Amino acid sequence: MPQARPNIILILVDDMGFADLGIMGSEIRTPHIDAMARNGAMLSSMYNCARCCPTRAAMLTGLYPHKAGIGHMGANLGTPAYQGFLRNDSATIAELLRLSGYRTYMSGKWHVGGDFFARHVDSWRFGDLEHPTPRQRGFDRFYGILDGATHFFSPHCVIEDDRRIEVPPSDYYLTDAITDKAIGMIEQGGADDAPFFLYLAHAAPHWPLHAHEEDIARYDGTYSKGWDAIRTARHEEMLARGVLQHKWAISARDSAAPPWADIRQQDWEANRMAVYAAMVDRMDQSIGRLLAALRRLGKYDDTLILFLSDNGGCAELMEEDGWAKFYPDRHNDGRHIQMGNRPSLRPGGPLTFMSYDLPWANVSNAPFRLYKHWVHEGGISTPMIAHWPARIQQPVIAHAACHVVDILPTILDAAGAAYASDLGGHALQQLDGETLLPLLRGQDWARGQPIFWEHEGNAAVRAGNLKLVRKFGEPWELYDMETDRTELHDLAHRAKPQAERLAREFGHWAETVGVIDWAVQLPKLMEAWDRGNENG
Repeated sequence: MPQARPNIILILVDDMGFADLGIMGSEIRTPHIDAMARNGAMLSSMYNCARCCPTRAAMLTGLYPHKAGIGHMGANLGTPAYQGFLRNDSATIAELLRLSGYRTYMSGKWHVGGDFFARHVDSWRFGDLEHPTPRQRGFDRFYGILDGATHFFSPHCVIEDDRRIEVPPSDYYLTDAITDKAIGMIEQGGADDAPFFLYLAHAAPHWPLHAHEEDIARYDGTYSKGWDAIRTARHEEMLARGVLQHKWAISARDSAAPPWADIRQQDWEANRMAVYAAMVDRMDQSIGRLLAALRRLGKYDDTLILFLSDNGGCAELMEEDGWAKFYPDRHNDGRHIQMGNRPSLRPGGPLTFMSYDLPWANVSNAPFRLYKHWVHEGGISTPMIAHWPARIQQPVIAHAACHVVDILPTILDAAGAAYASDLGGHALQQLDGETLLPLLRGQDWARGQPIFWEHEGNAAVRAGNLKLVRKFGEPWELYDMETDRTELHDLAHRAKPQAERLAREFGHWAETVGVIDWAVQLPKLMEAWDRGNENG
């Protein structure tokens, strides 16, 4: 018989696209995640918030990111909706479950506790009012990174509980360490029978491209066919597996991605994608070790595991004077790291710091358009997998539109825990999410309210089958998600009354949660970044 209160594990991975799992048609080996999907529930229309910080804030609090304080990223832009760290009138899953007697653990990437500049790590202030750590937001134990990205072999700052620790200069890989520490937390547990909540927040496969040689070797030659062939193959396999609601046509290759035949350095490009695949592969291997530990400890059957990604595949270019300039160029053993995408270097090793770039991100997000940052389907779509052998006994593939704000109410429902009215003397905001437990059990379920997005001026609202969406500074587009989830046929002019109605609904929501015009926010952000890089 299942225990009254299940253990709960929430696994969030970083920058993994809709089509990157084997179960979704990918050539990447993810057997452990695939098995959870085949033996549990898979939600094909789970939505995130298009970027790491907002998604994490919304997922942890059950509130839209602006209401949680992270309407953009970690920089404090001067309003409660854009303060860059979790607000006190929001409560995390860990805070609420701890009130119900759960042990609460986190291992991985935090990134909801203010802004940090990696090149100035020695001057970091964490644990103050504007830089809350996991331990200050409900977690009994923490191991991981506070900021958005790091070197996988030589991270610039790793925190254990409340202190910075040194990592060994060799035989260290962040993905392995994150899972090892999580397993250790569960094993150490306590003498009583209290259930646990584990938030396992992997940094993979976010740039930089770093992987073990033996994992990279598994994909040697796999990507020599190029992005056009791989993207098409993934879509065809996706259709054959029946993991989509309908057989939507694939969107065209992004106009910024050249045809593979035009690429001079095909071997280097193929190697970049091989490293990315190896990072996903290694992450799946580590999840396999976690599942084995649950079995060994007798906790496998009545542990609810939720798995998803924080946004779509990332098209950011790792130029030497771009993102790379914000990170240390010295390995912790003293060697120099060659920063940026350099075709003269083989990707993946500890003395490199690269990304896989837009054309491969276009593969990751098949069959959809656009990427992380944008709120078209490629930026906000993630399959969510729920695995709970004691309660989900028939495999489920569900297509109802869900959002990461639904995760907190779902977890509370599974745990039999209540949402508090106040916490630490602060009245809590009303939740935006709805429990997904009926959907996970294969029952009919539909959201009672529309879903809204805003990130960097990119905006959208989905109500039923209609989605109104726009890029910052461009006109609204309208799509029927039932017939055209790949957003190929804009209905904005043919269905003008519906588009106008949804635009009004978005405007009302934006005013309610404190959205500010991105044209006003952008100069503030640039000023904050300049100030941070100058002052550390």
